[in-house]
Amino acid sequence: MYWLAALMSFAIVGVIATGIYLEMRPAATLQLPRWSKPAMGGQLLLFFGAQLGLLLLGINEALAEEAVEVMEVEMTTGMGLAILGAGIPTALSTIGAGIAVGPIGAASLAAITEKPETLGRTLIYLGLAEGIAIYGLVISILLLNRI
Repeated sequence: MYWLAALMSFAIVGVIATGIYLEMRPAATLQLPRWSKPAMGGQLLLFFGAQLGLLLLGINEALAEEAVEVMEVEMTTGMGLAILGAGIPTALSTIGAGIAVGPIGAASLAAITEKPETLGRTLIYLGLAEGIAIYGLVISILLLNRI
């Protein structure tokens, strides 16, 4: 199993190295060697083949685990409502963050095109709008710990 994970890691490193090579060369002088296209295709084929192998071999290892005794928790209506109530802050805060980020993102792009030095300020405003969703997630986690 380790050899398959190493093979996937090798494929990923090869694709990353190829991307860095292509990024560092100027576009005007970019003349790829003849072997580069088959090499990149081979890397991708190796990566997907290794993923398929991990999937097939990993299922056998997951199914071979011994059964662990699980404590059964009775699910009542109150427990279900409590779990739903814990999820509501995340849902509403992500909706609010989406509503906030839309106009702020559009306005920040317009401001950056006119004055590029305002990039830092606009990123702060976008971060504050994104923070709304994180606050809701934190509240949901705190509520789930209380259940």
